[in-house]
Amino acid sequence: MIIHILSAVPELLESPFQHSIMKRAANKGLLQVYIHNLRKWAINKHGQIDDYQYGGGAGMVMMCEPLANAIEELQQEKKFDEIIYVTPDGNTYNQSTANQLSLKENILIICGHYKGIDQRIRDKYVTKEISVGDYVLSGGELAAAIIVDSIGRIIPGVLNDETSALTDSFQDNLLAPPVYTRPEDFNGMKVPDILLSGNQKKIEEWRYEQSLQNTQQRRPDLLKD
Repeated sequence: MIIHILSAVPELLESPFQHSIMKRAANKGLLQVYIHNLRKWAINKHGQIDDYQYGGGAGMVMMCEPLANAIEELQQEKKFDEIIYVTPDGNTYNQSTANQLSLKENILIICGHYKGIDQRIRDKYVTKEISVGDYVLSGGELAAAIIVDSIGRIIPGVLNDETSALTDSFQDNLLAPPVYTRPEDFNGMKVPDILLSGNQKKIEEWRYEQSLQNTQQRRPDLLKD
């Protein structure tokens, strides 16, 4: 299995895969993990990969161009079975998902940072969105490490006793709305007009409606209370 990871802070992933079971998997040639610094595809010489979000609000958003260019360049080398974005509003990760992913050959994991990634990247490229729990981390690197570790250890031949793996045991209860940043038009996909209106009251109403819709569709259990 080959796993590629896109990260704004690749240094955070230097250690997890160089020890213990993950190192064993690599030494056996069963798992290869490649970590890519997203700033390689930055939009300027300053290494910019993020910008302010349309509609205002705190927090920066990871831009379309660096992510799209990175994904498309990596896709030229080999087709990915899954492109995963780790995000608090993804589907909750569990052993069943780990088992399914362990059967894939090539996976790309996108580590979010700041306020998240531009929604258009999620719409166009991402095939699976995963959350490791109902809490927020500083970035997606630790979540990516969890996913890789949980997948790697159940690849046949990684554990000395292969039967071991078979016996292993949000603030307002709403998920976040979609976020967008520059450019306004990316490959024909446009930022919703409401976010460009300057009407903050309408923007907040739109965001609330989108949050409610996301929660109803993805985590209806959060609305039971």
